[in-house]
Amino acid sequence: MAFDGIVVANLVCELNKTILNSKISKIAQPETDELLFTLKGQNGQFRLAMSASASLPFLYLTKQNKPSPLTAPNFCMVLRKHIANGRIIGITQPDLERIIQFEIEHLDELGDLCHKKLIIELMGKHSNIIFCKEDGTIIDSIKHVSAQISSVREVLPGRMYFIPDTTHKKNPLTVSQEDFLQTVCEKPEPIAKAIYTSYTGISPSIANEICFRAGVDGDFSMSSLHEDEKLHLFHNFDWFMTDIKEEHFSPNIMYKGKEPVEFASLPYTSYEEYTVTNYDSISEVLETYYASRNIYTRIRQKSSDLRRIVTTALERNRKKFLLQQKQLKDTEKREKYRIYGELLNTYGYHLESGAKKLEALNYYTNEMITIPLDDQLSASENAKKYFDRYGKLKRTYEALTTLIEETKNEITHLESIATALDIAVSEDDLVQIKEELIEFGYIRKKRGDKKAKIKSKPFHYISSDGFHIYVGKNNYQNDELTFKFATGNDWWFHAKGMPGSHVIVKTEGEELPDRTFEEAGRLAGFYSKGRDNDKVEIDYLQKKNVKKPNKSAPGFVVYYTNYSLTIQPDISGIEQLS
Repeated sequence: MAFDGIVVANLVCELNKTILNSKISKIAQPETDELLFTLKGQNGQFRLAMSASASLPFLYLTKQNKPSPLTAPNFCMVLRKHIANGRIIGITQPDLERIIQFEIEHLDELGDLCHKKLIIELMGKHSNIIFCKEDGTIIDSIKHVSAQISSVREVLPGRMYFIPDTTHKKNPLTVSQEDFLQTVCEKPEPIAKAIYTSYTGISPSIANEICFRAGVDGDFSMSSLHEDEKLHLFHNFDWFMTDIKEEHFSPNIMYKGKEPVEFASLPYTSYEEYTVTNYDSISEVLETYYASRNIYTRIRQKSSDLRRIVTTALERNRKKFLLQQKQLKDTEKREKYRIYGELLNTYGYHLESGAKKLEALNYYTNEMITIPLDDQLSASENAKKYFDRYGKLKRTYEALTTLIEETKNEITHLESIATALDIAVSEDDLVQIKEELIEFGYIRKKRGDKKAKIKSKPFHYISSDGFHIYVGKNNYQNDELTFKFATGNDWWFHAKGMPGSHVIVKTEGEELPDRTFEEAGRLAGFYSKGRDNDKVEIDYLQKKNVKKPNKSAPGFVVYYTNYSLTIQPDISGIEQLS
């Protein structure tokens, strides 16, 4: 994700068309680093949300309101005192920096017309919202930055505001061909890096896109290009900048499945593997993207404790499994000891006292072998010693065989829970996973805790041919779908040899078309551990042929006859109902 200078340029263009000359009717500070303005103008009422969060800075128009604290923070009170009922008369972006400057006209306490500046810097961990006088003197900021925090610039009341030029980047909107070739060629770095480190507002993804459009590898150096290739690279760079100058923006979000992975203000041609959704408004893009990302981020945060429990249990069981396998390998010599005992009983009658070995014919292989002996023991006592070793190793082998199977099943069970955590999209989904971890002893149930109310439901899709498809989000739902919801002639799908969801296609007595088989397979691949693979093999069969072994973990099934198909785990274009 890149909230770069190009996205900011798109945003400034949009704001100038919608809220310029609007009056600021309300100012709220719902979070410590976030502001929400309510604006009224000729185009109607708007809400402008802005955040200086170090992890997720943003600014966009929104229809959503947020509750504010009962007591307004100091910065909010300062803004209300100065610019409440003020009018936004200018919205600008210096060069192509990630900075938006609002010029606000208002009346002071004496009724005189004054001008102030509200400057929003969208610069990752250095993001800030700074309120200044017309001459650039800082009145206040949402984050105070002292000399102890930054040696480059203090952001404190009374200091002068300036944009620190620490990287000496140039404005890409005013670059000539000669300057571009000279600047980028002088750098020994890869082409893409040379571009984004030379010019303001250009992110690595934009630099790579420019290289892609020019047909050059952004990881190569400029010295690897011919003169005509360098010229072609500049032309693509210039065409990109012309689109920005002429405001030919095309806001879009790129999705991998349902997860948003990137947004942009211009069309990308280098992300062919992603599904692109275009929007009319960059504010709509930003609000949609951040809302969607927040869902994934929040669920990952909420599930972090559960993930840690599952990961720890998996690591412990995998170590145990390796140790058990090593111990099992040590039992392979048990048959050798049994044969030694038998041969000693057969040939040991003529053994001399104090002998340290016995040369004998192994009648199982018809070969001569040497049997080491304890010279303090008789032949029969040596035979008994070998039989005892054989018996001990045999018992160990039998016990380990059972333990290894149990450990393997536990690893499979834990891997299926880990996959369920990856699939979870809501807190309700996590509740059911936690209940499973409690039931199997991975989480200790606290005294007095009541069983959680389960609200999570399976995913519900409809195929292009109108057949209803259900996808379990966790092991409990998988069991419920397969053995209580599905009927005998419904079709069952699952990723082959890896943890994943049970996928049920309701046939209603009809024969499924090939396209529905393929779409159900794509769903089974996407909701499995192999969702990031290029191809996933899917097993499918009628539900009546799926069996559940006694006392097996939830979600565990067996089947002996099935069909297979290989698909790409891409579910774009499959309609989701719930």
